[in-house]
Amino acid sequence: MTEETEKNQGTGFWAVVQSVLAGLIGVQSKANKERDFNHGKPLHFVIGGIVGTLLFALSIMLLVKYLISTA
Repeated sequence: MTEETEKNQGTGFWAVVQSVLAGLIGVQSKANKERDFNHGKPLHFVIGGIVGTLLFALSIMLLVKYLISTA
């Protein structure tokens, strides 16, 4: 990529999802981290983190409810 197209390129929806999931499990490549800090908007990652955390908590809650009901 040229420098100009790289400058105009932001982080898309899937890039934010990938970064949030990588952050939830604690792994992130250096290239993706630099992309996020250079081109990403903090609000997108904050919203993605909140949604990811809520989905994780909801899935754990539903799993526990299922396990309790089948015991």
